[in-house]
Amino acid sequence: MKGRVVVLSELNRRPMAALFVDGKLEDLFVDPDVAHRPGEICRGKIERIVKGGAFVALPKGHGYLRGGNFKQGHSVLVQVTGYAEGGKAIPLTDKLVLKGKTVIVTPSGGGMNLSRQIRNEDERLRLFSAIDTYKAATTSYGIVARTAAVRAETKDIEEEVDHLIDQADAVLEAWKGEPTTLVAGPDAHDLARREWVQDGDWVTTKDEDHAVPDEIDALREANVSLSQGSMSVEATRALVAVDINTGGDFSPAAGLKTNIAAARELPRQLRLRGLGGQVILDPAPMPKKDRRVFEDALKAAFRKDAVETSLVGWTKLGLFEIQRKRERPPLI
Repeated sequence: MKGRVVVLSELNRRPMAALFVDGKLEDLFVDPDVAHRPGEICRGKIERIVKGGAFVALPKGHGYLRGGNFKQGHSVLVQVTGYAEGGKAIPLTDKLVLKGKTVIVTPSGGGMNLSRQIRNEDERLRLFSAIDTYKAATTSYGIVARTAAVRAETKDIEEEVDHLIDQADAVLEAWKGEPTTLVAGPDAHDLARREWVQDGDWVTTKDEDHAVPDEIDALREANVSLSQGSMSVEATRALVAVDINTGGDFSPAAGLKTNIAAARELPRQLRLRGLGGQVILDPAPMPKKDRRVFEDALKAAFRKDAVETSLVGWTKLGLFEIQRKRERPPLI
Protein backbone atom coordinates (compact mmCIF):
# COMPACT_ATOMS: atom_id res chain seq x y z
CA MET A 1 0.00 0.00 0.00
CA LYS A 2 1.99 2.99 -1.28
CA GLY A 3 1.21 6.64 -0.59
CA ARG A 4 -1.53 8.02 1.67
CA VAL A 5 -4.71 6.03 2.16
CA VAL A 6 -7.60 7.07 4.43
CA VAL A 7 -10.02 4.34 5.46
CA LEU A 8 -13.44 5.43 6.74
CA SER A 9 -15.07 2.51 8.50
CA GLU A 10 -16.64 1.43 11.79
CA LEU A 11 -15.37 -0.18 14.97
CA ASN A 12 -17.95 -1.68 17.32
CA ARG A 13 -20.61 0.20 15.30
CA ARG A 14 -18.91 3.54 15.88
CA PRO A 15 -17.34 5.73 13.18
CA MET A 16 -13.62 5.09 12.71
CA ALA A 17 -11.04 6.73 10.44
CA ALA A 18 -7.54 5.40 9.86
CA LEU A 19 -4.69 7.10 8.02
CA PHE A 20 -2.06 4.90 6.39
CA VAL A 21 1.19 6.22 4.90
CA ASP A 22 3.04 3.67 2.77
CA GLY A 23 1.15 0.89 4.51
CA LYS A 24 1.90 2.08 8.06
CA LEU A 25 -0.88 3.26 10.38
CA GLU A 26 -0.02 6.89 11.19
CA ASP A 27 -3.20 8.22 12.76
CA LEU A 28 -6.50 6.93 14.04
CA PHE A 29 -9.82 8.46 15.08
CA VAL A 30 -12.42 6.29 16.81
CA ASP A 31 -15.72 7.73 18.02
CA PRO A 32 -16.04 7.24 21.78
CA ASP A 33 -19.26 6.55 23.63
CA VAL A 34 -19.61 9.97 25.27
CA ALA A 35 -22.42 12.49 25.69
CA HIS A 36 -20.43 15.47 24.38
CA ARG A 37 -17.60 15.26 21.84
CA PRO A 38 -14.66 17.72 21.90
CA GLY A 39 -15.43 20.74 19.73
CA GLU A 40 -19.12 20.76 20.63
CA ILE A 41 -20.47 24.22 21.51
CA CYS A 42 -23.23 24.30 24.11
CA ARG A 43 -25.35 26.76 25.98
CA GLY A 44 -24.90 25.79 29.59
CA LYS A 45 -25.99 27.09 32.98
CA ILE A 46 -23.74 27.93 35.92
CA GLU A 47 -24.66 25.32 38.49
CA ARG A 48 -22.10 25.66 41.27
CA ILE A 49 -19.27 28.16 41.75
CA VAL A 50 -16.04 26.86 43.28
CA LYS A 51 -12.58 28.30 43.80
CA GLY A 52 -10.96 28.80 40.40
CA GLY A 53 -14.00 28.00 38.30
CA ALA A 54 -17.55 26.72 38.13
CA PHE A 55 -19.50 23.57 37.39
CA VAL A 56 -21.79 23.97 34.41
CA ALA A 57 -25.00 22.08 33.63
CA LEU A 58 -24.88 20.79 30.04
CA PRO A 59 -27.61 19.18 27.92
CA LYS A 60 -26.31 15.76 28.94
CA GLY A 61 -24.25 15.95 32.08
CA HIS A 62 -21.94 18.44 33.76
CA GLY A 63 -18.74 20.26 32.87
CA TYR A 64 -16.06 22.29 34.59
CA LEU A 65 -15.18 25.80 33.43
CA ARG A 66 -12.07 27.55 34.73
CA GLY A 67 -12.12 31.27 35.50
CA GLY A 68 -14.09 33.72 37.58
CA ASN A 69 -16.87 36.32 37.48
CA PHE A 70 -19.58 33.69 37.28
CA LYS A 71 -23.12 34.10 38.60
CA GLN A 72 -25.21 31.24 39.85
CA GLY A 73 -27.95 30.20 37.42
CA HIS A 74 -26.68 32.37 34.53
CA SER A 75 -26.43 31.04 30.99
CA VAL A 76 -22.97 30.66 29.48
CA LEU A 77 -21.61 29.66 26.07
CA VAL A 78 -19.00 26.92 26.40
CA GLN A 79 -17.05 24.54 24.19
CA VAL A 80 -15.95 21.01 25.09
CA THR A 81 -12.15 20.82 25.00
CA GLY A 82 -11.46 17.19 25.79
CA TYR A 83 -12.61 13.96 27.34
CA ALA A 84 -13.44 13.49 31.00
CA GLU A 85 -11.90 10.66 32.96
CA GLY A 86 -14.30 8.41 34.83
CA GLY A 87 -16.20 10.33 37.48
CA LYS A 88 -14.84 13.73 36.48
CA ALA A 89 -16.55 16.74 34.89
CA ILE A 90 -16.19 17.43 31.16
CA PRO A 91 -13.47 20.07 30.53
CA LEU A 92 -14.88 23.29 29.07
CA THR A 93 -13.74 26.68 27.82
CA ASP A 94 -15.62 29.91 27.16
CA LYS A 95 -13.12 30.91 24.44
CA LEU A 96 -14.94 29.48 21.45
CA VAL A 97 -13.11 28.19 18.38
CA LEU A 98 -14.83 27.29 15.09
CA LYS A 99 -12.46 25.19 13.04
CA GLY A 100 -12.71 24.43 9.32
CA LYS A 101 -10.42 22.74 6.81
CA THR A 102 -8.64 25.94 5.80
CA VAL A 103 -9.45 28.55 8.46
CA ILE A 104 -10.19 28.96 12.16
CA VAL A 105 -12.61 31.60 13.46
CA THR A 106 -12.41 32.80 17.07
CA PRO A 107 -15.43 34.90 18.11
CA SER A 108 -13.49 36.40 21.04
CA GLY A 109 -11.17 38.19 18.60
CA GLY A 110 -7.52 37.98 17.60
CA GLY A 111 -7.25 39.74 14.23
CA MET A 112 -6.13 38.06 11.01
CA ASN A 113 -3.24 35.60 11.17
CA LEU A 114 -1.62 32.81 9.18
CA SER A 115 -0.14 29.49 10.23
CA ARG A 116 3.57 29.76 11.00
CA GLN A 117 4.16 26.97 8.48
CA ILE A 118 3.17 29.31 5.64
CA ARG A 119 6.35 31.16 4.72
CA ASN A 120 6.02 31.93 0.99
CA GLU A 121 5.39 35.67 0.73
CA ASP A 122 3.17 35.49 -2.38
CA GLU A 123 1.07 32.80 -0.72
CA ARG A 124 0.80 34.83 2.46
CA LEU A 125 -0.50 37.83 0.51
CA ARG A 126 -3.04 35.63 -1.29
CA LEU A 127 -4.31 34.18 1.97
CA PHE A 128 -4.50 37.52 3.76
CA SER A 129 -6.59 38.77 0.85
CA ALA A 130 -8.80 35.66 0.94
CA ILE A 131 -9.65 35.92 4.65
CA ASP A 132 -10.13 39.68 4.49
CA THR A 133 -13.59 39.33 2.98
CA TYR A 134 -16.24 41.97 3.53
CA LYS A 135 -17.85 40.09 6.40
CA ALA A 136 -14.53 39.26 8.03
CA ALA A 137 -13.28 42.84 7.78
CA THR A 138 -16.37 44.24 9.49
CA THR A 139 -16.42 41.92 12.51
CA SER A 140 -14.33 41.71 15.65
CA TYR A 141 -13.69 38.00 15.13
CA GLY A 142 -10.23 36.51 14.88
CA ILE A 143 -9.49 34.57 11.68
CA VAL A 144 -6.51 32.27 11.14
CA ALA A 145 -5.57 30.60 7.87
CA ARG A 146 -4.48 27.00 8.51
CA THR A 147 -1.58 25.31 6.73
CA ALA A 148 -4.06 23.43 4.53
CA ALA A 149 -5.18 26.76 3.04
CA VAL A 150 -2.08 26.70 0.83
CA ARG A 151 -3.62 23.87 -1.21
CA ALA A 152 -7.08 25.45 -1.39
CA GLU A 153 -8.63 27.73 -4.00
CA THR A 154 -9.24 31.32 -2.92
CA LYS A 155 -12.97 30.95 -3.54
CA ASP A 156 -13.16 27.90 -1.24
CA ILE A 157 -11.36 29.77 1.55
CA GLU A 158 -13.68 32.77 1.27
CA GLU A 159 -16.75 30.52 1.35
CA GLU A 160 -15.48 28.75 4.47
CA VAL A 161 -14.77 32.08 6.18
CA ASP A 162 -18.33 33.25 5.46
CA HIS A 163 -19.81 29.93 6.65
CA LEU A 164 -17.91 29.94 9.96
CA ILE A 165 -18.71 33.60 10.63
CA ASP A 166 -22.42 32.93 10.02
CA GLN A 167 -22.14 30.01 12.44
CA ALA A 168 -20.39 32.18 15.04
CA ASP A 169 -23.06 34.88 14.69
CA ALA A 170 -25.80 32.32 15.30
CA VAL A 171 -24.04 30.91 18.36
CA LEU A 172 -23.47 34.29 19.99
CA GLU A 173 -27.10 35.26 19.49
CA ALA A 174 -28.32 32.10 21.24
CA TRP A 175 -26.60 32.49 24.59
CA LYS A 176 -29.78 32.79 26.70
CA GLY A 177 -31.97 29.87 27.70
CA GLU A 178 -31.82 26.33 28.95
CA PRO A 179 -28.78 24.09 28.26
CA THR A 180 -28.70 22.90 24.65
CA THR A 181 -26.22 21.93 21.93
CA LEU A 182 -25.61 24.71 19.41
CA VAL A 183 -22.82 23.18 17.29
CA ALA A 184 -22.25 19.43 17.29
CA GLY A 185 -18.76 18.10 17.85
CA PRO A 186 -17.18 16.32 14.86
CA ASP A 187 -17.25 12.52 14.75
CA ALA A 188 -14.29 10.42 13.57
CA HIS A 189 -15.20 10.75 9.88
CA ASP A 190 -15.70 14.52 10.19
CA LEU A 191 -12.30 14.88 11.88
CA ALA A 192 -10.61 12.90 9.12
CA ARG A 193 -12.13 15.06 6.38
CA ARG A 194 -11.12 18.21 8.24
CA GLU A 195 -7.62 17.26 9.36
CA TRP A 196 -6.31 14.87 6.70
CA VAL A 197 -6.65 17.12 3.68
CA GLN A 198 -3.47 16.13 1.83
CA ASP A 199 -3.67 14.22 -1.43
CA GLY A 200 -4.38 10.51 -1.13
CA ASP A 201 -6.89 7.73 -1.71
CA TRP A 202 -10.09 7.61 0.36
CA VAL A 203 -11.76 4.28 1.02
CA THR A 204 -15.17 3.89 2.67
CA THR A 205 -15.97 0.37 3.86
CA LYS A 206 -17.61 -1.63 6.63
CA ASP A 207 -15.43 -4.63 5.93
CA GLU A 208 -12.25 -5.39 7.82
CA ASP A 209 -10.02 -4.24 5.00
CA HIS A 210 -6.55 -2.71 5.14
CA ALA A 211 -5.75 -4.66 8.35
CA VAL A 212 -7.20 -1.89 10.53
CA PRO A 213 -8.56 -4.28 13.21
CA ASP A 214 -5.18 -6.07 13.33
CA GLU A 215 -3.42 -2.74 13.84
CA ILE A 216 -5.83 -1.86 16.65
CA ASP A 217 -5.30 -5.25 18.31
CA ALA A 218 -1.56 -4.55 18.32
CA LEU A 219 -2.20 -1.24 20.09
CA ARG A 220 -3.89 -3.08 22.96
CA GLU A 221 -0.51 -4.58 23.83
CA ALA A 222 1.94 -2.60 25.97
CA ASN A 223 5.08 -3.80 24.21
CA VAL A 224 6.31 -1.94 21.11
CA SER A 225 9.16 -3.32 19.00
CA LEU A 226 11.67 -0.76 17.79
CA SER A 227 14.36 -0.85 15.14
CA GLN A 228 16.69 -0.96 18.14
CA GLY A 229 15.36 -2.61 21.32
CA SER A 230 11.78 -2.09 22.52
CA MET A 231 9.59 0.02 24.76
CA SER A 232 6.53 -0.60 26.89
CA VAL A 233 3.68 1.94 26.95
CA GLU A 234 1.29 1.43 29.86
CA ALA A 235 -1.48 3.78 30.97
CA THR A 236 -2.44 4.02 34.63
CA ARG A 237 -5.09 6.23 36.20
CA ALA A 238 -2.45 8.76 37.27
CA LEU A 239 0.02 8.73 34.37
CA VAL A 240 1.38 6.98 31.29
CA ALA A 241 4.56 4.98 31.99
CA VAL A 242 7.02 4.37 29.15
CA ASP A 243 9.85 1.91 29.81
CA ILE A 244 12.64 1.73 27.21
CA ASN A 245 14.83 -1.39 26.95
CA THR A 246 17.86 -2.30 24.84
CA GLY A 247 17.01 -6.00 24.72
CA GLY A 248 20.00 -8.24 24.05
CA ASP A 249 22.34 -5.46 22.89
CA PHE A 250 24.90 -4.70 25.61
CA SER A 251 27.24 -2.50 23.56
CA PRO A 252 28.21 0.93 25.01
CA ALA A 253 26.09 2.81 22.44
CA ALA A 254 23.02 0.58 22.79
CA GLY A 255 21.28 2.79 25.35
CA LEU A 256 21.44 5.97 23.28
CA LYS A 257 20.46 4.20 20.05
CA THR A 258 17.42 2.61 21.67
CA ASN A 259 16.37 5.84 23.37
CA ILE A 260 16.54 7.74 20.08
CA ALA A 261 14.48 5.04 18.33
CA ALA A 262 11.91 5.27 21.13
CA ALA A 263 11.81 9.07 20.93
CA ARG A 264 11.00 8.91 17.22
CA GLU A 265 8.22 6.32 17.70
CA LEU A 266 6.68 7.71 20.91
CA PRO A 267 4.46 10.47 19.38
CA ARG A 268 2.87 7.94 17.02
CA GLN A 269 2.20 5.46 19.82
CA LEU A 270 0.63 8.09 22.09
CA ARG A 271 -1.44 9.46 19.20
CA LEU A 272 -2.78 6.06 18.10
CA ARG A 273 -3.49 4.94 21.67
CA GLY A 274 -5.21 8.24 22.53
CA LEU A 275 -2.98 8.79 25.57
CA GLY A 276 -2.30 12.12 27.23
CA GLY A 277 -1.79 13.78 30.60
CA GLN A 278 1.43 13.11 32.47
CA VAL A 279 3.83 10.83 30.59
CA ILE A 280 6.90 9.47 32.40
CA LEU A 281 9.78 8.01 30.39
CA ASP A 282 12.28 5.60 31.90
CA PRO A 283 15.08 5.64 29.29
CA ALA A 284 17.54 2.85 28.73
CA PRO A 285 20.84 3.40 30.59
CA MET A 286 23.04 5.99 28.89
CA PRO A 287 25.70 8.51 30.01
CA LYS A 288 24.41 11.88 31.24
CA LYS A 289 26.32 13.57 28.44
CA ASP A 290 23.98 11.88 25.94
CA ARG A 291 20.81 13.29 27.50
CA ARG A 292 20.91 16.37 25.27
CA VAL A 293 20.93 14.20 22.15
CA PHE A 294 17.91 12.29 23.47
CA GLU A 295 16.07 15.54 24.25
CA ASP A 296 16.76 16.87 20.75
CA ALA A 297 15.33 13.66 19.26
CA LEU A 298 12.18 14.05 21.39
CA LYS A 299 11.76 17.70 20.38
CA ALA A 300 12.12 16.88 16.69
CA ALA A 301 9.59 14.03 16.94
CA PHE A 302 6.90 15.94 18.88
CA ARG A 303 7.32 19.04 16.71
CA LYS A 304 5.60 17.10 13.91
CA ASP A 305 2.75 15.93 16.16
CA ALA A 306 -0.55 17.82 16.17
CA VAL A 307 -1.39 17.21 19.84
CA GLU A 308 -0.12 19.93 22.19
CA THR A 309 2.81 18.49 24.16
CA SER A 310 5.29 20.00 26.63
CA LEU A 311 8.68 18.40 27.29
CA VAL A 312 9.10 19.17 31.00
CA GLY A 313 12.53 17.67 31.68
CA TRP A 314 14.49 15.28 33.89
CA THR A 315 13.69 14.20 37.43
CA LYS A 316 16.28 13.48 40.12
CA LEU A 317 15.73 9.78 39.54
CA GLY A 318 16.74 10.09 35.87
CA LEU A 319 13.21 9.89 34.45
CA PHE A 320 11.96 12.26 31.75
CA GLU A 321 8.59 14.01 32.18
CA ILE A 322 6.19 15.00 29.40
CA GLN A 323 2.85 16.79 29.72
CA ARG A 324 0.41 16.10 26.87
CA LYS A 325 -3.07 17.45 26.24
CA ARG A 326 -5.88 14.92 26.69
CA GLU A 327 -7.25 15.60 23.23
CA ARG A 328 -8.39 12.08 22.42
CA PRO A 329 -10.07 9.29 24.35
CA PRO A 330 -7.89 6.32 25.28
CA LEU A 331 -8.32 3.65 22.61
CA ILE A 332 -8.78 0.86 25.16
